[in-house]
Amino acid sequence: MAVDAKAVKELRERTGAGMLDCKKALEEANGDITKAAELLREKGLSAAANKAGRIATEGVVESYIHAGGRIGVLVEINCETDFVGKTDSFKDFARDIAMQIAAANPRYVRREEVPQEEVEKEKEILKAQALNEGKPEKIVEKMVEGRISKFYEEYCLLEQSFVKDPDKTISQLLNEKISTIGENISIRRFARFELGEGLEKKVDNFVEEVMAQVNQ
Repeated sequence: MAVDAKAVKELRERTGAGMLDCKKALEEANGDITKAAELLREKGLSAAANKAGRIATEGVVESYIHAGGRIGVLVEINCETDFVGKTDSFKDFARDIAMQIAAANPRYVRREEVPQEEVEKEKEILKAQALNEGKPEKIVEKMVEGRISKFYEEYCLLEQSFVKDPDKTISQLLNEKISTIGENISIRRFARFELGEGLEKKVDNFVEEVMAQVNQ
């Protein structure tokens, strides 16, 4: 298929890969930029893939407190050098990630961190739901696999849609930042605190409040 030059440019900016590699990946992915970026990473051709194995021990511990002090986040984001860790670009990225955690309330950074027993329990629930919906048992397993992906998208930070730009995931945002900065960047860990969490209290929609603040 013919590949749009604009798509090649966008993929190159996102991944840092060469123009020819981007063109080939888009052809293989039938023009799907997200799939093409994944293909480049699998082949080790993207800047993010090339830098992924490099040690990142510098960076920042960023904090974000929602107006009124009802939600607080601490997140550790690593880079390779102290110099990059002090740049405005890196700090802005760290703050965006902290805001994301406050608004979207992920449980884990990446799907590999989800305990297997939690995944199996979720699959059992999804299977029961599908069977209760009257779905044929022969297609239930495929349905469960599709729905478990939604589970990861909801609870794993890297797979969530970015609150400031829902067309891209946090993983894509991270890869773009790696390509721009030129160093390996890793979102290592986070802690999210919500006032009165676990206590019986009036239910408020904190996500909408955080998003309202983000969009001001």
